[in-house]
Amino acid sequence: MKKTRALFLTAVASGTMLNPLNSSMISLALHSIQKDFHLSFTTVSWLISSFYLASAVAQPVTGKIGDLLGRKRTFLAGLLLVAISAIGAPLSSTFLMLIIMRLFQSIGSSAIYPSGMALIRDNIRERQASALAVLSIFASAMTALGPTVGGFLIVLGDWPAIFWVNFPFIVISFILGMYMFPSDSKKENTSLKEFLGKLDMPGIGLFAAGMVLLLWFLLSFKTKIHYASGIGGILLLGLFVWRELKIKAPFIDIRLFKAHPKLSWVYLQFIVLNIFFYCLFFGLPSYFQDGMGLSVRTSGLLMLFMSGVSIIISTITGKWVDKSGVRQPVLAFAFLSLAGAVLFTLFFVDAPYWRMGVILSLLGLSYGIGNVVLQAAMLEASPRTIIGTTSGLFQTCRYLGSILSSIVLGIVFGKEISGWHMEVLGMVLITISALSIIMSLRFAKSESDDKRSVLR
Repeated sequence: MKKTRALFLTAVASGTMLNPLNSSMISLALHSIQKDFHLSFTTVSWLISSFYLASAVAQPVTGKIGDLLGRKRTFLAGLLLVAISAIGAPLSSTFLMLIIMRLFQSIGSSAIYPSGMALIRDNIRERQASALAVLSIFASAMTALGPTVGGFLIVLGDWPAIFWVNFPFIVISFILGMYMFPSDSKKENTSLKEFLGKLDMPGIGLFAAGMVLLLWFLLSFKTKIHYASGIGGILLLGLFVWRELKIKAPFIDIRLFKAHPKLSWVYLQFIVLNIFFYCLFFGLPSYFQDGMGLSVRTSGLLMLFMSGVSIIISTITGKWVDKSGVRQPVLAFAFLSLAGAVLFTLFFVDAPYWRMGVILSLLGLSYGIGNVVLQAAMLEASPRTIIGTTSGLFQTCRYLGSILSSIVLGIVFGKEISGWHMEVLGMVLITISALSIIMSLRFAKSESDDKRSVLR
């Protein structure tokens, strides 16, 4: 049984890690791609922006497809799309072709996570949070180590190597998935017309267009703000909500958030968590290198204090949630983030390396606990029949949080990064963590109320 569980989780984890791996590796390849295709940095940076935009939209859409068509089929199809991009991207003769391959990679890797979460929910009954911790460890490791891995691969085989490296993980995940995942049920063998009817294509179109415009508006804060895209995005998302409330088989049942308020709180708290920590993931390397004049290697070693501790604590958190539920870990991560933010504001700037390491380790503790417990809380609060869709929306919250964090950094840092700017960022983080505590207390209260109602 242990061996079967391990192989099952390996199949899911080696697939779900492809999205964070490919979103982080590309950063060190931009310079080489820019030189090969004779482009400006602004143009080549669309390899990052397009990936975020496509992933934010594709996660819930492919999650819905998995709910209707079957989770195993969707998971394996996502792997095949990533495989196509791994072949096509290195062979691209134009930048447009490379962008298209990058979109294949984004959509394919986005299809894997919600289907993988649903497969775990349906097939792993015992110690489910510990299983989620495995996914969190893989994702955290790939996010943290992606730039380092990317740099090593570029030295060996230039930028095409960051696409080729996907193949071992695709092969492992596909072969294990074929044999370890149970076959999709017969009820999912519907005709194409029935499938498209259930998929709510107009609703998906409004959601996709609205999200792309809204995220484009948020991304534009780095350069020249596109107010028209923001207004258009809000209008289209408003139409989407109106439509979903009217039809019988919506893409996303908006009433779900009223019927399952805990799920809504999890989404909001996950956005806040990602704003907080992506401010650090994006801001700290820039401060280390531009503000302190440290080398890339030293900066990477300092960042490992945070990412390394988060990876270690993920396994412990999974066992904690399995034993006592989500209430205590939710409160712990929120209070740890506040403690870390206060220490960061007061004692981080001009500190010796050991003190920086201690503060970053405390923040990593909070991130590792928060990541696992909020995934577990999302699964617990989600109706089983639409777990793919709700898992996809959960990931959309991650991308929304990361984009909002870049806006925060743009406002705080401006054109330079100094110790004073880091102290201002610390005060922003204290405010964000205070908000997280309020939300955690609200969530914990709802958990207690639910337990009391069950006992009655």
